[in-house]
Amino acid sequence: MGLATPTAVMVGSGRGSELGILMRGGEPLERAYRLTTVVFDKTGTLTQGAPQVTDVRTWEHWSAAQVLAHAAALEEKSEHPLAEAITHAATDQGLELPQVDNFQAMPGLGVEAAIEGQDVLLGNLAFLIQKGITSEALTTYQDQFSQEGKTAIFLAVAGKPVGVIAAADTLKPRGAQTVAALKEMGLKILLLSGDHQKTAAAVAQSIGIEEVVAEVLPADKAQKVADLQAEGEVVAMVGDGINDAPALAQADVGIALGTGADVALEAADLTLIRDDLDLIPAAIKLSRRMMRIIRQNLFW
Repeated sequence: MGLATPTAVMVGSGRGSELGILMRGGEPLERAYRLTTVVFDKTGTLTQGAPQVTDVRTWEHWSAAQVLAHAAALEEKSEHPLAEAITHAATDQGLELPQVDNFQAMPGLGVEAAIEGQDVLLGNLAFLIQKGITSEALTTYQDQFSQEGKTAIFLAVAGKPVGVIAAADTLKPRGAQTVAALKEMGLKILLLSGDHQKTAAAVAQSIGIEEVVAEVLPADKAQKVADLQAEGEVVAMVGDGINDAPALAQADVGIALGTGADVALEAADLTLIRDDLDLIPAAIKLSRRMMRIIRQNLFW
């Protein structure tokens, strides 16, 4: 009786390592077989996490180069994929970046700073609305880019919108197959994203996910997982970024991609060594097989 469980856990953990799944002891595998819901982060998890700037639109006397240079100056020190897309685009064009003062980051919204004595905001539409900056053109561009599956980043100077930058990210090749495999296993799939509702919905639809919770601030991701748990769901959270760490820790099983941020890897129960989404259903199948063997061992 004393050998029935630890032997199966040891073999299961060893098999997981062979597949490329690292785990913190046997407990995550023991919990994984009870999962009812899998929550996916979008950027860097279902997508490549390397978006590229596709469009730059401007207002008034501002040029596309000026908008891009101001945006890149604000995003220069950020490690967010969208920030890297903007700085790479500015570098490729050889743009000279202005001096930035009084920099402040607003997680999930954008950044605020001073350039040449003027207040400058860069972020999503919700950020500008929060700051009292609204116009019909902003909403029009947001809707247009969202329907194309692109993320819109708005730039405002001295309280007026001066430009919008659109960036698009490509989906990982096996995302749709992974979602289909998880559905076949009887699991409910949910996409959790800080992106605009229409952008997140466009990505979810292309990959086969019906339930989407968008425009979620990083601090609220863990709360959404907790809400699902309060409804009786046993939740796995799949993520890769710093913003996902609290949700990974809150979930019954946190699954981090090995290419993700260190803090995400630290918070997760399971780490996928390869950037391969197929390992997610493989890990859950391994857990179910291990629990079946434990029961068989106890029976014998």
